[in-house]
Amino acid sequence: MSDTPIAEMSFEAAMKELEGVVGQLERGDVELEASIKLYERGALLKKHCEKKLAEAEEKVAAITLDGDGNPSGLKPVEGL
Repeated sequence: MSDTPIAEMSFEAAMKELEGVVGQLERGDVELEASIKLYERGALLKKHCEKKLAEAEEKVAAITLDGDGNPSGLKPVEGL
């Protein structure tokens, strides 16, 4: 488990750590208290990844297309 604050993690770093957390929990070789901490960290990592994906989807959705379907520019997305 990383000491890096989740809010400072990139999507890729958070996803990698989340995969590690899931792996540890699936093996079942972690004591109960550590499992609870892992689960809590995993839940926060999942939420962070979902937020990063939603932000990326909004940016992609903001790309405007011309009449032929080619990208023609970007439309500002509220809040970004």
